[in-house]
Amino acid sequence: MNPAKVLVVTVLAGTLSIGAALFGERWLAQQDMDLGGHSHDGRIAILPDLRLPDLTGQQIASNAWAGKVVVLNFWATWCPPCLREMPMLDELQRGVDPGRLQVVGIAIDARDAVERFLAENQVGYQILLGDLDAVELSRRLGNRTGGLPFTVVFDPLGRRVYSRTGEITPGLVREHVIPLLKLETG
Repeated sequence: MNPAKVLVVTVLAGTLSIGAALFGERWLAQQDMDLGGHSHDGRIAILPDLRLPDLTGQQIASNAWAGKVVVLNFWATWCPPCLREMPMLDELQRGVDPGRLQVVGIAIDARDAVERFLAENQVGYQILLGDLDAVELSRRLGNRTGGLPFTVVFDPLGRRVYSRTGEITPGLVREHVIPLLKLETG
């Protein structure tokens, strides 16, 4: 190959490499996260690798929810706003194909209190038992005050799209969850 062709190919390859690197950097900036899955404000920006027990003691891993819209709701039996929003979350889970949506209640409470509450109040979504690590996880997800309830919504690709400390309303569900479910069908 003559030296002029080698030079052109080298310049072209270098230009493509630089262009790809710049595009990748801009794409990551638009995703509002770094390579470690954190947003620029330090909050976790993707669904974390989570493993918590359900009431039977079985460890449930967050990878079981891959490809679904995920609503993580940190709650406790002693929290009135938590209890007020549970029927709405239950209705949401029951109204959507479980292959598209997973509502997960993470109880920051004693196992026996959760068991008593659920014996009297049927809930159609998954309930997991949280511990101090779960409280810390809620902080890393954006719950700076450590308040309850705390809700985080992830899209089907596992990206955090919404979080809120305090009671959620049907309007917030319509605004932040329902559109994600409609995107999957379109």
